Amino acid sequence: MTLSLPPLSGLRAFEATARHLSMTLAARELNVTPGAVSLQVKELETALGLRLFERKQRSLALTVEGAAYHAAIRTAFRLIRDATAELTAGLRRPELTLSCTPAFAVQWLVPRLPRFEAATPGIDVRIGVTNRLVDFAQDRVDVAIRHGLGAYEGLCAERLIDDELVPVCSPDYLRAAPPIRHPADLAADPAGGPAAHRLLHDEHRGDWALWFRAAGVPDAGADRGPVFADGNGVMDAAKAGLGIALVRDRFAADDLAAGRLIVLFDQRLSNGLAYHLVYPGGAEEKPAVAAFLRWIRAEAGGALIPAVPPPGAGGR
Repeated sequence: MTLSLPPLSGLRAFEATARHLSMTLAARELNVTPGAVSLQVKELETALGLRLFERKQRSLALTVEGAAYHAAIRTAFRLIRDATAELTAGLRRPELTLSCTPAFAVQWLVPRLPRFEAATPGIDVRIGVTNRLVDFAQDRVDVAIRHGLGAYEGLCAERLIDDELVPVCSPDYLRAAPPIRHPADLAADPAGGPAAHRLLHDEHRGDWALWFRAAGVPDAGADRGPVFADGNGVMDAAKAGLGIALVRDRFAADDLAAGRLIVLFDQRLSNGLAYHLVYPGGAEEKPAVAAFLRWIRAEAGGALIPAVPPPGAGGR
């Protein structure tokens, strides 16, 4: 004789309630009301002909029969979830999770991403924007793009884009401003009068002083001018004609090509830093990661330092 199954809604309600020992928490998980959970559990108890819970004034406890039953159906629910995940795994789009700084995302990666999507259709790209280092396992990140010297213990790192800054402004600013023929024209008036040009700064306000020193212009009054929260703000301000900014020409390539920005001098400021591809060893075994790394290497162009397998696992 084949026994009929008890109500499946009652089984779900019982399993969640037994796990939380709370009908309120079970209701929240199942997205129903506590009253509905209570009714479904009572219907299950009626169908089974025994009590599954000891109901106290402010708490619940499993009966001996309830504890044994919960242990069995908890395993059954896990098997159902695992079987469902295995069945649908092939139907899900492959995912690629990236982590990068806000400036890199806005100024370089996002404008180019449609080319990656066109070249590798079907990959679901997710971008997390942050300045902090990530834990690849805990944060479930596949690839990070980080700004620094390239020393990331236990991880593979490739030099992607050198950090070279050049002075730029908009054509409108250049037409309206006093003539600019030499880097010294950007310096403050040595006689103490008002400066002829406005300098724009991101959070690294000292970059202009370093650039003037490299250009051979001492005591240039390089700290004058407004400071923006990040490189995105200073780039937008330069395009709006508000002054002259030091920007990464690789980030400004589209604006330079379109004539929205003009490089004033080819004197570059290089500090040894760069943007690096960072990822755990073995990440390229995932097809979506391998496709992205091939694409971004080609997109960045130039000679890259080969990735070195990490000496150890882990790292941040």
